[in-house]
Amino acid sequence: MGTKKIKRYGLIGKNLSHSFSKDYFTRKFQKENIPARYENIPLSNAEELEEFVRHSGGDWAGWNVTIPYKKEIIPLLHRLTDTARETGAVNCIRIRNGQLTGHNTDAEAFRSSLMEHIRPIHTAALILGTGGASNAVAYALRSLDIPFLKVSRFPQGITQISYRDIDAAYIRNSPLIINTTPLGMYPETEACPDIPYEYLNENHLVFDLIYNPEETLFLKKSRMQKALTVNGYDMLIRQAEASWEFWNEDENTEKE
Repeated sequence: MGTKKIKRYGLIGKNLSHSFSKDYFTRKFQKENIPARYENIPLSNAEELEEFVRHSGGDWAGWNVTIPYKKEIIPLLHRLTDTARETGAVNCIRIRNGQLTGHNTDAEAFRSSLMEHIRPIHTAALILGTGGASNAVAYALRSLDIPFLKVSRFPQGITQISYRDIDAAYIRNSPLIINTTPLGMYPETEACPDIPYEYLNENHLVFDLIYNPEETLFLKKSRMQKALTVNGYDMLIRQAEASWEFWNEDENTEKE
C-alpha cells in the first residue's frame, strides 16, 4: 500500500523567527494526523519574493502571506477571489495545477472576532495604518455598516487623516479604534501608535491585530484609560482555520 503524499504549506514574509503559523499548523497536522508540513519562507525584499514565487516548483499546496508582502504578491498571482480583489490584499494562496489563487482570510477573521466584543455604542472607527491589514479591516467594517477613517503618517484623500489630526473630538467620535500597524510587535515592544490616549474611556473598544506580545503598549495605555482591549490572537486562529478551509475547498465550489 502506497504512502500518501505529504502536502507542503508555508508562510511568506520578512521577519518570521517568532511566527505563529508554523507552530500552529505543525501542531494541527500532528493532532489531526494530516500528512502535511508547514515551513517558514523568509524573503528579504520584493526581488526575492518574485524569484521565489516564479520558481518555487510544483510541490507546494498553499501559502500564507504576512508583512510586508500582502499587496506586493498580487501581481504574481493568476487569480484573486472577490474578497482579495476588494481588499487589495492577499494573505492566503491556494496552489493547484500550477495556478496561484489569492484570497484574504484576514477580513472574515477580523469580522468574526470583532463581533464577539462589539456593542451598539461602537458606531464609528479609526483604523491606524494603511497597509494590507488595514484594507481587510476596512472591508469588514463596511460589511457591518460602520463608518471609519484611516490614520496615516502620509494621509491621502478624504478618507485618511494624519496622526497629528487626532484630537479629543476624533477620539470621542470614534469609539472603535483598530491598530493594523506593526508598532509594538515583538521585539520592538516599546513602540506604539502616537494617539492621545488620555481621551479614551470605558466606552471605547480598542483592537490590536498584534498578538505578540499578548498586551502591546498600545493596549496597555488604552486599558489604563478603562477602554475594553482585544489583541489579535483570536483573529489569528480564525484566519488560520479559514486558510485551511480555503486550501482544501472543493474545486467545484471554489470562490471566484
